[in-house]
Amino acid sequence: MDDGERKVVNEFCHYLEKSKQLFNGLRDLPQYGHKQWQSYFGRTFDVYTKLWKFQQQNRQVLDTKYGLKRWQIGEIASKIGQLYYHYYLRTSETNYLNESFAFYSAIRMRGYYSKANKEERPDLMVKKLRYYARFIVVCLLLKKMKLVRDLVRELAKQIDDYTATYEPEDQLEWSLVLGEIRAFIDADNIVNVVDVDSSSIILSHRLTPLNTPPLEKSTPTYLTLQEILIVGNCLEQVKFSELTLDMFRMLQTLEREPQEDLSHQLFDASPAPGRMPFFISDGSSGSCTGLNKRDNPHKYLLYKPTFSQLFTFLASGFKELPPTGAMLLYVSADGCLGNAKHTDDIAFDYGGVVTNSRREPELSNKSKRPGNLKEMHCLHPGDLYAFTRKPLMVIIDSNNSSAFQHWPNLFGQPLVCLLSPEQVPTTLQDQHQKGNLFTLFLHSPLMAFCYICNIVDIPVAVWDKCHAQVDRFTCEASKLFTRSRSLDHSFVQFFGDDFLRVLLLRFIFCYIVLKLHRGFKGPSFYPMSYPTMPKEDILDSPVLQKLILDLASILEVRGLYQEALDMD
Repeated sequence: MDDGERKVVNEFCHYLEKSKQLFNGLRDLPQYGHKQWQSYFGRTFDVYTKLWKFQQQNRQVLDTKYGLKRWQIGEIASKIGQLYYHYYLRTSETNYLNESFAFYSAIRMRGYYSKANKEERPDLMVKKLRYYARFIVVCLLLKKMKLVRDLVRELAKQIDDYTATYEPEDQLEWSLVLGEIRAFIDADNIVNVVDVDSSSIILSHRLTPLNTPPLEKSTPTYLTLQEILIVGNCLEQVKFSELTLDMFRMLQTLEREPQEDLSHQLFDASPAPGRMPFFISDGSSGSCTGLNKRDNPHKYLLYKPTFSQLFTFLASGFKELPPTGAMLLYVSADGCLGNAKHTDDIAFDYGGVVTNSRREPELSNKSKRPGNLKEMHCLHPGDLYAFTRKPLMVIIDSNNSSAFQHWPNLFGQPLVCLLSPEQVPTTLQDQHQKGNLFTLFLHSPLMAFCYICNIVDIPVAVWDKCHAQVDRFTCEASKLFTRSRSLDHSFVQFFGDDFLRVLLLRFIFCYIVLKLHRGFKGPSFYPMSYPTMPKEDILDSPVLQKLILDLASILEVRGLYQEALDMD
């Protein structure tokens, strides 16, 4: 090895070691706030940029003198993919998902891990399996469902090879992971939209300019949604990679559609300026196109958070709100009933929702306070009072949502709470694992409509016709909303934001559909809101009810719905 070759090898080892140190340090970064982690991510992106380009430019020397293996290149690409995915989680910018996908896809196309099982090292096979699991998550979020199914089949084969070759102790864990993925995909497949050739069409439910509800010019638009907390803890609901199905649906509802990278090459879109582009090819180059940046609201995804964790993230989101910003708290969780028989304390005694089922050690003074101990990780309305100092919207999807129906107006800021029905018909009671109905309405109103009408397959021409009908409903509801004279001003202040407007209009759609449907009988089957949304102006509007009945006629399920005049 001459001096030049030795220098190349030493420099590569330096970049490789530095990249590992920075990557391992990511797990110690705080998950909340912005300033604490952005600079660290920038340094990590910078080192991986240099490492990736260096191995491209010096491949021959590294192959012959260092013994660089294909799986080692795959490991570098996999970590870059992870970087982009975690940067997406921290920024909510959906285009970073495309960047992550490009690296993960290159690993598969170029077979970087194809010989990992021939190295006689089980840890390499574990890295390969983890890569597959991460790639599946990214593909799920990008709605690349055909590829997801291909990856699941490949993962199943890799798990079989892994267990047959090494007889590992974590065999059961990987079997459970595979089972979770399959259950998640099956549960999310509620309505099958089929093309003329009987092939399934993959639908995306993120926000686009085409599906953004119109806004009348007189509506104030000074409030924008800036911070979001998405919390999930439903015991029976399917989940994968710390995402329940409700969380998965809601995070897409609160994002804009990412743009496809038509060049099929990956260029650096990392946050630090002046960076060299990442090239996904082995050695070729391209021109840097960059990304069109969009402002999605910032999200925190919290799976089964303890009360202290939830409170910390709430405080961080509250702190980060700009003067014209609003915060959204979405909770999908099982209810925690209170003891409100002899009290008027709406803050705590009506119970709430359980965000974590962890059992805390018994308190030493339990015997001294019988009957007064409350669930440690139950989120009560009173826990949120402090955060109503700034504009706040709360969405509760739970069988005890009514605990959040009454709020004191302590600070005069805009405050809206959208609450799920507490009951569903017996025909739907065994479907909890497939996600909650209220969240499905907020995610895709037409899909939820088909679901409660037991419509499993629908031709794409009929789907498009129904979607146009839903759009007509949305336009009409938006007009009634902005022209109502009895609507609480909090609703109006939130209505100017695209995402919050979507949620409010889909709430109206959900209420009217369930009120008209013969299978949903009584107030506990309908969603609620605080402040109460006016019935005469909006919720009982004959125009909106007719649009729903016309939708039912298009789908040939008119018999499931009662005439508007027949309702109580």
